[in-house]
Amino acid sequence: MLYSKELRFALALLILIPATAVFVAESQAQNTEPQNNNRPRRAESPQSSPTPPAKPEDETTLRSDEVIRVETNLTNILFTAADKQKRFVSNLKREDIRVFEDGVPQEIFTFQQNIDLPLSLAILIDTSGSEERTLPEEKAAARSFLETVIRENKDEAAIVSFTGEVTLEQGLTGNIGRLRRAIDRVEFVPPSGYIGGGVVVRGGVPTPPISGSQQALAGSTAIWDAIWATSNELLSDAAEHTRRAIILLTDGEDTISQVHMQDAINRALKADALIYAIGIGDRYQFAINEGALKKITEGTGGRAYFPRNERELRDSFAQIQNDLREQYLVAYSSSNKSRDGLFRHVAIEIVNPETRKENLRLNYRPGYFAKSPDSVQPKGSKKP
Repeated sequence: MLYSKELRFALALLILIPATAVFVAESQAQNTEPQNNNRPRRAESPQSSPTPPAKPEDETTLRSDEVIRVETNLTNILFTAADKQKRFVSNLKREDIRVFEDGVPQEIFTFQQNIDLPLSLAILIDTSGSEERTLPEEKAAARSFLETVIRENKDEAAIVSFTGEVTLEQGLTGNIGRLRRAIDRVEFVPPSGYIGGGVVVRGGVPTPPISGSQQALAGSTAIWDAIWATSNELLSDAAEHTRRAIILLTDGEDTISQVHMQDAINRALKADALIYAIGIGDRYQFAINEGALKKITEGTGGRAYFPRNERELRDSFAQIQNDLREQYLVAYSSSNKSRDGLFRHVAIEIVNPETRKENLRLNYRPGYFAKSPDSVQPKGSKKP
């Protein structure tokens, strides 16, 4: 279904979030181009399944049959290896590593170098008061990143902005023009009573209230809700067997989320999504919560960056691009055949004595959730 920009909609947060963190298609009166999520939503039931609408000629999205397929009964772990200078190490071999699941060694079935999977990315941009001064630089760096990374007919990305509520600016698409325009639309809109520097007062000369939004949400930041919603309702609909990642631009100070950080981490893991964070904000008025951003990124196998200027900001995006492109694939059939839905811890170790001396940094997701009986579907059916 296509949604106009005048239509406000919610991507369900199920039972975890009663009244916050919804994706909202904000009204853009000056822009007449219709908002397109670029991926028809799955129907709630077969009886209500609509005929998919025709796509614009310039629209590009990924289909599952366009991407690399890997045997699904194997556990697939993508990882990167870097030396002390953060340079990608490309000469590892199968015999150089060992994989453990919950401490038990696993037999490796597949080991491949330089796996360049299609990308499904979500750029999450914090537009709360702490980003007021730095937002133009963030937008410019994000545009440059997408223009460099997105390959036509192969990769896709989405743009999400958030304060205390989450706004879907552009659904997953491979069309770089749509992504540019979505980033251009992202702006800091001061809540009622905002006087600058993140300060909101009552009784002063207020700025006009944001139409249709609660002022408490407009003046707050819900980072964990934004990650949870993006993982659950956006990246879970990405084409299968893509490299999924969330790139988060924020100062890391969450003030109103209804879900906990660990809930957001778990939901990203279930969506097979890495989280990369760029800790940025108004350093003159706000502190960067480096601890929170390191925790949520490392919990999914991603990384956190803390640039001090525009050059370092662009360098951070370049490093993320390298991580997403230059990687290894290791696949194994778990020795634990239980379909219990529980989390399995994964560890990859360097066992080659000479390679161990290099003190390489391996980056990968720390585990996965095993399939449960409810997740088993007949062959050919869509994922839930």
